[in-house]
Amino acid sequence: MGSIPLPSLSLLISSSSSSIFGRSSTFSYPPGRFRKAEALSVSCDYSCFEIRDVSYRPPGTKIDLLSQVNLSIPEKRHIKQSTEQYHYEETRISNADMHLKRLSVDLTWIFCSFGLIFGRSGSGKTTLLQLIAGLSKPKSGSIYVQRYSDDDEQIKSPEPLQPERVGIVFQFPERYFVADTVLDEVTFGWPRQKGGLQLRELLASRLQKAIMSVGLTGISLDKDPHSLSGGYKRRLALAIQLVQTPDLLILDEPLAGLDWKARADVAKLLKDLKKELTLLVVSHDLKELASLVDQSWRMEMGGALKREPLPI
Repeated sequence: MGSIPLPSLSLLISSSSSSIFGRSSTFSYPPGRFRKAEALSVSCDYSCFEIRDVSYRPPGTKIDLLSQVNLSIPEKRHIKQSTEQYHYEETRISNADMHLKRLSVDLTWIFCSFGLIFGRSGSGKTTLLQLIAGLSKPKSGSIYVQRYSDDDEQIKSPEPLQPERVGIVFQFPERYFVADTVLDEVTFGWPRQKGGLQLRELLASRLQKAIMSVGLTGISLDKDPHSLSGGYKRRLALAIQLVQTPDLLILDEPLAGLDWKARADVAKLLKDLKKELTLLVVSHDLKELASLVDQSWRMEMGGALKREPLPI
């Protein structure tokens, strides 16, 4: 994998405010007092969700729907840089003499991936999502998480991808709503026992974060989910999965059946979610999602998956 450029620390310092020192005023440093920052270490170990040689044959049939499928998409990656920062002898900030010999800073950048699978209807795209989510079992092959070092070497044995790490939003997810209120729909399947204070606080925090992440804060939690507009139903479907805090979110045709405004709103929402977790999407709406895509694959009839740029 290629190296990822890191932001210049000189930009960070030159535009810095005195919040580093717990003050609110803006200040500048006298020229000639600093030496160049030195990067002490950079760590960017990462892991990938991987599918290796997966084939699938529907029960009762004699033909494989998927054949020797391979796919790899990075999990959320944290790149950490430890840096020995600028050094100065003395300066004057708000009439106070400051003496600082050395300032060490640890910075972290988070990178997430957006993968898109496209292809003709009936080629097996949705079936592949169901296998990843653990809703079906492959005839052969494996689905796992592999850890790599920053030089792309495997550093641990592969671990099976656990279904609880995956959230899935089906095509037309509103058809699967079962509750009478938005709150009950989002929390459906949660433990019904009272539990301790710690558990209740955890669930409340997850609920609040999920609702805010998808822009449902203006909707009453007592509202009937079936009465929501198409766009808000999709937001609710996303919240249902996000409240489970998955590491990988897979979506089947997330823009299908929506008007132009709702499509734009959901596309923007996916852009925001990409900052938080890895997304794998099946879609025919390539132009509307193209700006989000980091990797793309074409699923061909017969179940062969090939890495390929979007045909737009």
